[in-house]
Amino acid sequence: MIEVIGVRFKKAGKLYYFDPDGEKLEEGSHAIVETIRGVEYSTVIKGNTMVEDSDVIQPLKKVIRKATPEDDICEEENRKKEKEAFQICLEKIVKHKLDMKLIDVEITFDHNKLIFYFTSDERVDFRELVKELASVFRTRIELRQIGVRDEAKMLNGIGICGRSLCCATFLGDFQPVSIKMAKEQSLSLNPAKISGICGRLMCCLKYEEDVYEELNKKMPNVGDIISTVDGTGEILSTNVLMQAVKAAVRKKENDPPTIDFYSVDEIKVIKTKKQKKRDDMEKLDTSLDD
Repeated sequence: MIEVIGVRFKKAGKLYYFDPDGEKLEEGSHAIVETIRGVEYSTVIKGNTMVEDSDVIQPLKKVIRKATPEDDICEEENRKKEKEAFQICLEKIVKHKLDMKLIDVEITFDHNKLIFYFTSDERVDFRELVKELASVFRTRIELRQIGVRDEAKMLNGIGICGRSLCCATFLGDFQPVSIKMAKEQSLSLNPAKISGICGRLMCCLKYEEDVYEELNKKMPNVGDIISTVDGTGEILSTNVLMQAVKAAVRKKENDPPTIDFYSVDEIKVIKTKKQKKRDDMEKLDTSLDD
């Protein structure tokens, strides 16, 4: 076991572990740490805690110090400088007629680097822009092109659920999302209904995926022939969460069908849709031969 603290550099950023080096840091406090980008001001998300050695990547970097009131003031000033840098960069982009959309600006706590995030449909030659920005700010300049999901995370917005975007409020990492998840949850496959404002499939499709995978293991398919207490019938629709099916059942072969609902535990599949289709094809072939 090893003692660590978990910090974030953005509101919904990735969680990073650091060695507290004897410091007692509580959740919600701030710490000054060293990263590959330089010295950074971070927010403690997880206070001093013990974790398995296998849960962290060694060697862990140590916390430089707990943030002081002076550090807090410096961080506030940096936020103001970022807004000024954003406006200056916008003017330079217009001046050079570059096809790029500026999204956000970050300055490291030690003022060692200024990072500009942007989106563009094409590759952008921003060498002249970098030169001008470097002459204005007298520090290292980095322009980083990001995707549409990162853009939504940085800008935030309101999803179709009426709440702030998950990626901008609490999701630290983007998880892979596929159309298969929407199918398993019996959702509409209309792209407008299952896509977020970024234009990609909604991250929330992943939340209940494990539950639906488990529930779907017990569910028969539409078109399967089943045996019930009322007779034999064909499944018309299914309800995964209720673990129930809607079926047209006949007590005898020539009786009119009765539509009713049955629990999965009350039915038995006697022929799947594929088997039924295969049997129908065999009957057709036989009749043609005759």
